[in-house]
Amino acid sequence: MKRLPLRKEHAARLAEYGLQNIPLNACCCLRFSAGEEVLHEGQPISWLSIVVDGNAKVCRTAPNGKSLILCYNISRGLIGEVELMARQFNATCSVKAVTDFECIAVSYQNCLAELKTNLVFLNKLGTELAEKLTTSSDNFTSTALCTGEQRLCAYILQNSHRGLFRDTLTDVSCSVGMSYR
Repeated sequence: MKRLPLRKEHAARLAEYGLQNIPLNACCCLRFSAGEEVLHEGQPISWLSIVVDGNAKVCRTAPNGKSLILCYNISRGLIGEVELMARQFNATCSVKAVTDFECIAVSYQNCLAELKTNLVFLNKLGTELAEKLTTSSDNFTSTALCTGEQRLCAYILQNSHRGLFRDTLTDVSCSVGMSYR
């Protein structure tokens, strides 16, 4: 992970979330290389992340040690919003960079009052949480009602980039709820 100063496009992204008035010294740009862990489930979390560029996968680990990929953040979205709204101090999921990944880290400690009272930000956050809930509901419906073959085909289509599928097969099997074999 590399910490970098904010650039002009970062200020524009903060403005999209109504956060143009937060002190810029309370934020930084974080860059992760492909394969690097952005957050680790159960570890302390001290910032909200606004995704700027790149792909990351969000995973949750079951008590039996198996992981499930919940979603992919692709050049947009928030990371840490569930923890912010639930007043959690530890990450509820793991986030791993799939490609080079860049985000704006907004310190909870320095910006919590603004994050909890800024109506533009809260509306944007609510919209994103609703979208994630809808996606989660769709995924559950698919898992419960579609065959393994149908889930696998849909997963490959959804996660192909320019007609090319490059995901790790063990991740694919976890995501579609099937054996690797």
